[in-house]
Amino acid sequence: MPTDIRIIHAHDFIKATPRGQLDREKTKQMLIEIASASAPLGDYEILLDTRKAQSGMSASDLWFLAAQLSKLRKAFSRKTAVLCPREQFDQAGFFALCAQNRGFLVKPFTCFEDAIEWLIAKGP
Repeated sequence: MPTDIRIIHAHDFIKATPRGQLDREKTKQMLIEIASASAPLGDYEILLDTRKAQSGMSASDLWFLAAQLSKLRKAFSRKTAVLCPREQFDQAGFFALCAQNRGFLVKPFTCFEDAIEWLIAKGP
């Protein structure tokens, strides 16, 4: 059975202030735009590629992003793999945990191939 995967690059929606901190309002608006554009596409898995994201994020920023997903539940209702550099794996893991606590299937990865294998595998 084919699997539809949508790749979203974090630098497309994570917006930073001039000081390099997360601009929560702009990021929230971009997430809404991505979810709205994706809604007509139907069911698909998501690969969120954060390898080129330029913003430093605190634990509260990561919690904020996970909370925004719950407002966009339909767009993020299937599996979401978070692809990150090895040095940011703990942050990606914390984001995944926050999202999992809200009922999402989110898992962090440092290897593109591992992320794709998880996304196409049957079950969570």
